[in-house]
Amino acid sequence: MSLLKKLICLLIPIICVASVSALAHELNYDFSKMSRTDIGLAYLQLGFQHIIPKGIDHILFVLSIFLLNPKLNKVIWQATAFTIAHSITLGLAMYGVINPPAEIIEPVIALSIVLVALENVITEKLHPWRVLIIFLFGLVHGMGFASVLIGLGLPQKEFITGLVSFNIGVEIGQITVILTAYFLVGMWFGNKRWYRKAIVIPFSIVIACIAMYWTVERLAGTMGWV
Repeated sequence: MSLLKKLICLLIPIICVASVSALAHELNYDFSKMSRTDIGLAYLQLGFQHIIPKGIDHILFVLSIFLLNPKLNKVIWQATAFTIAHSITLGLAMYGVINPPAEIIEPVIALSIVLVALENVITEKLHPWRVLIIFLFGLVHGMGFASVLIGLGLPQKEFITGLVSFNIGVEIGQITVILTAYFLVGMWFGNKRWYRKAIVIPFSIVIACIAMYWTVERLAGTMGWV
């Protein structure tokens, strides 16, 4: 069994436990009265919930990454770049180094989904520059994650605990999305000659349309049109 398959086998039980836990409980804690372990577990759950079930936009972004080339090693490279990027901006925002305005970040997040989905339609190959694009968009998504954490009352001394745990929860959520897509679609149809025409293009167009609607909606909210 390859190392990648062994890793998947190890991750599946963890993902299942995290999924059940995240869906079964809502976070409503007084962090100032919690131990470091409890804070870590709470933020792990919060990170997962920010992807599943609450992060429909982030799920569509991950699916857009997945669709063009559903081979796990290709998707993981892109997901790793995304992870590193959003960890950087999330950490900077948590420590007050940057203060990204949500009214700008949220439309840009939606627009990033549009652009990645449209790239799936325009190109048939996974070009090297896509990893850089994913990294840049990851920086923006990290600022979006920060808006969830700021203002929750996390004690200053536990910022690292909350930051690391939240990131791990986000990654478990993203891995859940990737593996679900792989076992439902990629493993069975990824090598078919009709995969691009029947799956990549139509699904990418649908994702792009949804994300474009979000972009316009969020911009309208920012401009006070609605």
